[in-house]
Amino acid sequence: PRHTGALPPPAAMAEKLRDLSQPIDVPVLDATVAAFYGTGSKEERSAADLILRDLQNNPDMWLQVVHILQNSQNLNTKFFALQVLESVIKYRWNALPVEQRDGIKNYISDVIVQLSSNEVSFRQERLYVNKLNIILVQVLKHEWPARWTSFIPDLVAAAKSSETICENCMAILKLLSEEIFDFSRGEMTQQKIKELKSSLNSEFRLIHELCLYVLSATQSSELIRATLATLHAFLSWIPVGFIFESPLLETLLKFFPMAAYRNLTLQCLTEVAALQFGDFYNVQYVKMYTFFMLQLQAILPPGTIPNAYANGSNEEQAFIQNLALFFTAFFKNHIRILEASAENRAALLVGLEYLIGISYVDDTEVFKVCLDYWNVFVLELFEAHNQMEPAIPAAQMIPGVDGTGTAVHQRRQLYASPLSKLRMLMICRMAKPEEVLIVEDENGNIVRETMKDNDVLVQYKIMRETLIYLSHLDHEDTEQQMLKKLTKQLNGEDWSWNNLNTLCWAIGSISGSMVEEQENRFLVMVIRDLLNLCEITKGKDNKAVIASNIMYVVGQYPRFLRAHWKFLKTVVNKLFEFMHEMHPGVQDMACDTFLKIVQKCKRKFVTQQVGENEPFVSELLTNLATTILDLEPHQIHTFYESVGHMIQAESDNTKRDEYLKRLMSLPNQKWAEIIGQAGQSIDILKNQDVIRSVLNILQTNTSVATSLGPHFFPQISLIFLDMLTVYRNVQRACIKHYC
Repeated sequence: PRHTGALPPPAAMAEKLRDLSQPIDVPVLDATVAAFYGTGSKEERSAADLILRDLQNNPDMWLQVVHILQNSQNLNTKFFALQVLESVIKYRWNALPVEQRDGIKNYISDVIVQLSSNEVSFRQERLYVNKLNIILVQVLKHEWPARWTSFIPDLVAAAKSSETICENCMAILKLLSEEIFDFSRGEMTQQKIKELKSSLNSEFRLIHELCLYVLSATQSSELIRATLATLHAFLSWIPVGFIFESPLLETLLKFFPMAAYRNLTLQCLTEVAALQFGDFYNVQYVKMYTFFMLQLQAILPPGTIPNAYANGSNEEQAFIQNLALFFTAFFKNHIRILEASAENRAALLVGLEYLIGISYVDDTEVFKVCLDYWNVFVLELFEAHNQMEPAIPAAQMIPGVDGTGTAVHQRRQLYASPLSKLRMLMICRMAKPEEVLIVEDENGNIVRETMKDNDVLVQYKIMRETLIYLSHLDHEDTEQQMLKKLTKQLNGEDWSWNNLNTLCWAIGSISGSMVEEQENRFLVMVIRDLLNLCEITKGKDNKAVIASNIMYVVGQYPRFLRAHWKFLKTVVNKLFEFMHEMHPGVQDMACDTFLKIVQKCKRKFVTQQVGENEPFVSELLTNLATTILDLEPHQIHTFYESVGHMIQAESDNTKRDEYLKRLMSLPNQKWAEIIGQAGQSIDILKNQDVIRSVLNILQTNTSVATSLGPHFFPQISLIFLDMLTVYRNVQRACIKHYC
């Protein structure tokens, strides 16, 4: 009896499927495909998979495709058949006889026309039609233009017969453009790609006329959307005359205010904005931009963008994302032509206002698009500012901009307001400088792991670079914006952990961008305000956040610390206080900052400063046990590495060896104690606590050796023989245990 269920056929039926000398049993194939897609058990699915693979690998299977497509009602079965056909077209097409190639070509074309000529079948069978379109484009890559010269005229003629056929023709043209220009690498030879591009170029007039006709005549929203999507695929490469010497731009701008077509239209305009042709089409670009800005202001006022994004639908959010792409593309390529007249400059400044608003949108990808442009924009202004340009004749100045200085100064004057807003943006959205993870190693110890080159760190580097350029362009404004924002933290108007963090990361990021005198004055005010904030703010969590920010900021300004010993000493002693603070993260931050400061200021700690009885390192070593009392092992290692840097800066050998001896006194005592116990009983080295102590002592030695280098020799010579003994005994114990 014929198999009719949704289960895989028995072995006899499987063999019947594999016999391709007669038309394939479509109901059995439907059941096999259904079993593969999950209606049967795991074993049934596996058996179905095996049969389908065998069929795919059979070189004659493609001859059954038309029979399957005509007789199956199952979409997955049709897709399976088309997959077989696609493989033949890709890899065996030119080996097939002409009549077979023509047969496939005509059959696929006929089915597409048949399904897309009827509105109901076109909507119901959309997935199937889309797959047939892909198959047709694969055929075209072989047949057109040489063996199917009339394809574009045929397609355009068919498109005029009905709106649904026209909609599908647009889909085919879009696929064809994408296949040739976007996905062709690796699938076709350069010569073939060149030939197809040339054919599309030469025949684009017909497609262009069709698109304009459709956009002016149809009321079908689906057809308009399909046409706009097709234009978007073509705009990056078509001959420019079709864009600027036809009604195309005006037509696109006509659709922009309509919500249903807004995103597709904006994508088309973005493609146009990204093109460059010297000065030839400047007038058209200015016209396009100014008309676009008038429409945009009616659709979305500039001050409402972050809220509009936060509360918007997917379409509305996509619109703001597309706006970011449009503005960045236009400004990268055409900002200079907008600077040329007062009217255009007004529209340009409004556009920059929009882009700043979009930059506040709470979406990482949108912000990255904006940030990349701001970096380029500010860098260009900074480089021009740095190259002291001679005064220029009045004829070459930007008309209507005050001043008799250079064009550079005029541009800075033009952009003064956007640049000021941009500084505030960078301060408000500054990324975290470094991700530090606290992780547990295989021995159960807590260790620090620094994540390098992650997205946040890359973003921080770009933002830091941008803010430094902005600072150089106007130090006063940068300082005033930061101090004003800090005042808002103090009076509670703008207080939050995130606001304080981003502000302090921004303050730290511009280290070295001001002249020393200005930097000193600025930093004194910042630290004073942060200390006041710490005093007046209640709550342990809040104080911990403020403390970590104080530590971060002072660690970023080594030039100031080196020039002000008393301040440096106060900061380090404050760090020692924080090393006893049990709030999560504070001790790590204190140890990290101590290391960073010591690396930049190490000479200061081994030199006896005015008003001091001894060098700071000696005072530190006297109180060492108390200072590190509350630290975790991984924090002690960081602390010892820091003191190692100090000792390394001492040029007197005797003093350096004495400091090293005092530094290693505590771990050496513990080491001697363990070695003494091991001398009495080797089993002590099997104790987990003792093993952990040995590892910590060795790690402490490693940390100091890292920073001291060759000057670590006196210490290693003390413990070297004992280390070998411990190693030998542990090795023996391991061999005995495992053997």
